[in-house]
Amino acid sequence: MKSIAKFARWTSAAAVFALVAGCATGPNANPADPFEPFNRGVFTFNDKLDQAVLVPVSTAYVNVLPSMVRTGVNNFFGNIGDVWSFANSVAQLKLQNSAETFMRVNVNTFFGLGGLLDVATEAGIDRHDEDFGQTLGRWGVGAGPYIVLPLLGPSTLRDTVAKPVDFYGDGINAVSDVAWRNSLTVLRVVDTRSQYLRAGRLIDDAALDKYSFTRDAFLQRRRSLIHDGKSFDEDAGK
Repeated sequence: MKSIAKFARWTSAAAVFALVAGCATGPNANPADPFEPFNRGVFTFNDKLDQAVLVPVSTAYVNVLPSMVRTGVNNFFGNIGDVWSFANSVAQLKLQNSAETFMRVNVNTFFGLGGLLDVATEAGIDRHDEDFGQTLGRWGVGAGPYIVLPLLGPSTLRDTVAKPVDFYGDGINAVSDVAWRNSLTVLRVVDTRSQYLRAGRLIDDAALDKYSFTRDAFLQRRRSLIHDGKSFDEDAGK
């Protein structure tokens, strides 16, 4: 509980700091990104840390471990994430998504060796990624301004407020042994980053402004997720 309370205070402080920092922005700021000077500074810090630490570690992870092992690790964490997705699908009253996610968790847990094998996808049961930020958006909470959080990366004010709840609902935090919990957290970060090594290189080569490209792609994806890929009104900045 102490770690959850600490995380909640941290994300709240980051949101408040972003709001304060954004008060000095000029009239020509992007409506969805009124705190751009602050966000760019944090983005630069995160990018340098990523290039110095995560990219080399993730590259070594890909080079050392066979693809079959990495797939199993990714499936395992995906199965854990499906549990929280199920809870949010229920909260959003998405009955079909809830039923499919419930089946995914059970099929992969019992027939997929605890989630190491993604039997559900092979059986045609789709994955539906949901988090508490999407749940808030589903019930009409606007995205608010774009915020780049230290270490955590792109977010919005709504998603930042939702992060402590997502942190609480993360199945990894149910592991009581601190060493195991921390090891699993690090492994998940490295595994997730390894999935985007090629995409990261393409962005580095193609994007004239990496910050703007990342921001626009993130906001578009979040709106699409909340509206299930259907047509939607712009909710950024509300």
